[in-house]
Amino acid sequence: MCALTREVRPEAELIRFVAAPDGTVVPDLKARLPGRGIWLSADRATVGEAVRKNVFRRGLKQEVRAPGDLADRLAERLKETALGRLGLARKAGAVVAGFAKTEAAVARQELAAVLIAADAAEDGVRKMRQALKRRFGDSAPLPLIRLFDAAELGLAMGRPDVIHAAVLQSPAGRSFVEAAIRLRRYDGAGEDRIAGIAAKPRELVDERYDEQG
Repeated sequence: MCALTREVRPEAELIRFVAAPDGTVVPDLKARLPGRGIWLSADRATVGEAVRKNVFRRGLKQEVRAPGDLADRLAERLKETALGRLGLARKAGAVVAGFAKTEAAVARQELAAVLIAADAAEDGVRKMRQALKRRFGDSAPLPLIRLFDAAELGLAMGRPDVIHAAVLQSPAGRSFVEAAIRLRRYDGAGEDRIAGIAAKPRELVDERYDEQG
């Protein structure tokens, strides 16, 4: 249950917080840290409001300090987690990068996601959407993710700026997609930044993909 809204939600839609030894409130993204914890809905507005209302002291039943920028710090942690998992997927051979390789993967491979940099040129975005439509028609069973810029994708994959990439179906690939969904939910990114997916606990559900993305 969210300690702020009192809504009962799936664990995948919540984030746990605990008190560090010095009394500072910290997010427990893996929900494994010892001690009493409280849960909040996994979105930036809820975390910010929880800081303003100091719900942590009541929920954790001790004097704690929640940094005023906790919501921003958590957004960075979630982004770092997603990009870290992308790097692991690349090391596992589950990511190909570059327009030509991504287009070829879209045509033939079983994919977990397609990545397009948030700062990609519109012509490249249009061509990649066309490639998806050629294979899947108006409904694609995979996400098109635009949450990261080219420099961030390149850094995660250990190469210069990456504009297009395909994440292959694999445990590492799916782990990255789950982290991307969590980041999207938290930041409230619009459908122009990540399209074609909805999240349920521990699973992905296919949704309509269209060229509006």
